[in-house]
Amino acid sequence: MVRPIQRSPPMHDWSLFTTRPSPDHSPVTPVSLGVDATLDALPLHAAELDLALPGSVAAEQFNHFPELPGLLLTEQQAFVGVLSRQQFLEFLLRPKACELFMQEPLSVIYRYTRRRPLMFPAETPILVAARAALRQPSELQGEPILVSTAEGDRLISAHDLNQAHWQIRGIETQVRHERAQAAMLQSQKMAALGRLVDGIAHEIMDPLGFIWGNLSHVDQYCQQLLQLLAVYEAASTDWTNPSALDELQELQDEIELDYLREDLPLTLNSIKGGAARLKQLASSLQNFCHIDEVYPKPADLHGLIDSIVLLLKSCLTTHIQIDCQYDALPPVPCFAGQLSQVLMNVLTHCIDALLSMAAGQSAETDFAMGSLGSSSMSLAITPRITITTQLYDANPAVPMSDRWVMLTIADNGPGLSAATLQEIQEAFSIRQRLERETELATCYRLITAKHGGKFAVRSPASHPDSDSRAIGTEFEIQLPLYNLDS
Repeated sequence: MVRPIQRSPPMHDWSLFTTRPSPDHSPVTPVSLGVDATLDALPLHAAELDLALPGSVAAEQFNHFPELPGLLLTEQQAFVGVLSRQQFLEFLLRPKACELFMQEPLSVIYRYTRRRPLMFPAETPILVAARAALRQPSELQGEPILVSTAEGDRLISAHDLNQAHWQIRGIETQVRHERAQAAMLQSQKMAALGRLVDGIAHEIMDPLGFIWGNLSHVDQYCQQLLQLLAVYEAASTDWTNPSALDELQELQDEIELDYLREDLPLTLNSIKGGAARLKQLASSLQNFCHIDEVYPKPADLHGLIDSIVLLLKSCLTTHIQIDCQYDALPPVPCFAGQLSQVLMNVLTHCIDALLSMAAGQSAETDFAMGSLGSSSMSLAITPRITITTQLYDANPAVPMSDRWVMLTIADNGPGLSAATLQEIQEAFSIRQRLERETELATCYRLITAKHGGKFAVRSPASHPDSDSRAIGTEFEIQLPLYNLDS
């Protein structure tokens, strides 16, 4: 026996309709989601309809609120189930469904579309809820998610959940990529220190040697001064005793008091100088091995350059000269550890080129000395590295335009061939860096991606029409000087 369908009255009882248009239906500003973000960070919708209301009311709500994923159905103010937008539209696509059921109570439509929604607490991580939603049958993956909050039940659009899921997955991938790059950068730092460890040990032992040697003199001077003080105290009890005064004078002559007065301050200054060198070297090592924080901090660019030059001092030998031409610079916002690695890579590249040139010139000189029997010949070109800093405005014609810091590191070596320069330029591309990231490619990535700056390599091969005084290889680094007060 078929139960007749009870017709609803033509007038709507709007007291059975409950909605919260703000903020549930208003456009939601996209939020930045973290890896541990929960469902309550997503847009929550709460529109309730009583089962006694006709289907036309649901159609009006879906038409008025395009972002509404579904309706919360209640009966006598008790939650019954969910009618999703997708279910409602699929139901209306049936033959003559609009004519037969639009004025029927929602309870009739709900009997045909009843599905058990996926439900989670509001504290559930988005990744957990998204994985559970993706494990549903394909016909249910577009259904909204029911979320229980302290204020009541809410709905989350499946589209919003999937979008947040892939956003977080992208963040996870980016975090893993940055961690891998940070580990690779730290490995390069340790490898560079491994190559320099012998020279750095020599730089440490040199000031330690004269500190230790001067300590013996300071100890001797202190003992002599204490002995003099004891004799002086004994003589001070009876100044009329000639023997006490004679003993005091003899001791002053014995310890050479005048020389002691002159040499003791010099010895102490020598110890202070050695300690200062050790402190500077330890500070340079600390800055080079420093792991940067999340945000850039203002740093002394000239101090970073000097610290790297100090670490490379053992590689410079007496043949290579460093010429620093510094402009007056304010503190530069940067990642000090990453910028130190860039300076180390660039200076090492220049030093290697100059050492190769010096070795070739030395071999030619030795050959000429052997053939001519002369020993007065020297290197034809003195290897030199020129480091220049400059502060300039991006657009001088515009007041308060952006300011940049330009750092140029140039050597007077043999330069790069056109093929080598082309290989370096190609290594800066993303595809080549993914296959194999060279040291110069690391410099390019750190300057451009991390600091928002510019990194360029030039050589006579890149400007063959220039004069004969063209430099060997020039590295140009440009860093934006942001306004730290903004």
